[in-house]
Amino acid sequence: MLVVKLGGGTGIDIEACCDDIAELWKAGQRLVLVHGGADETSELGEKLGHPARFVTHPNGMTSRYTDRETVEILAMACAGRRNTVLVESLQRRGVQAVGLAGADGAVLRGPRKATLTVMEGQKRLILRDNHSGNVTTVNTHLLRLLLEGGYLPVLCPPAMSTDDELMNIDGDRAAAAVAAALGATDLVVLSDVPGLLRDVKDPASLVPEITAGSFDDAMALAHGSMKKKLLGAREAAEGGVARAILARGQGEAPIRAALAGHGTVVSWRVSSVPAGSG
Repeated sequence: MLVVKLGGGTGIDIEACCDDIAELWKAGQRLVLVHGGADETSELGEKLGHPARFVTHPNGMTSRYTDRETVEILAMACAGRRNTVLVESLQRRGVQAVGLAGADGAVLRGPRKATLTVMEGQKRLILRDNHSGNVTTVNTHLLRLLLEGGYLPVLCPPAMSTDDELMNIDGDRAAAAVAAALGATDLVVLSDVPGLLRDVKDPASLVPEITAGSFDDAMALAHGSMKKKLLGAREAAEGGVARAILARGQGEAPIRAALAGHGTVVSWRVSSVPAGSG
């Protein structure tokens, strides 16, 4: 079992990724595709007069503040447009893809954080009407029914809260939860960078492997969304996934390249990177 996460930014070659997914699927690889839709959500919010608001948390991480209107815009942009376009692309390649928001059938569920503590300069503020949270349960029964029926699930935000309300979720960590729940051997997280870099301006500074013992050092190197990708990778590893691979979603066969070790491989096992990879 393989779980693939496509980033929600513009630096992903969707056609190359869908080509690769189709080749893997036809070769007998069962997989679940998880994706985000950050850019589409921000773009649609601007058009609707409700621009994105990003906040900084006390731990230094940033996230989108998701009020009720924003989560509805997310549903339109991510589950409405991006999900459908991905399903179309896979169907065109002969893959029976089924698009699902995490809220459908409560495939992805967890507690909603109704309030957020954020930093504004040196001040701490409490934001209310927040509709975001973390995935704590995965409806594996529904996913397995689809997989066993020959369908490829394509999952995206929003998820369903434990109070049965729509909520935004982090796609990388959601993909990790899906991978762990399904007992996947590998989680491939594709973005516009080749993995964790020691120097964000130098692709040659790639960190090829991260283990439990080096994870804290890796987090200290990470910036922006890479921190959440690493957190998701750790959660996948702790959940029993053999490898979580952070790689670039561009070039020929990007998923198979990642599986060959071209990226940053996060694993609690020793010597997980194939010889000669990087």
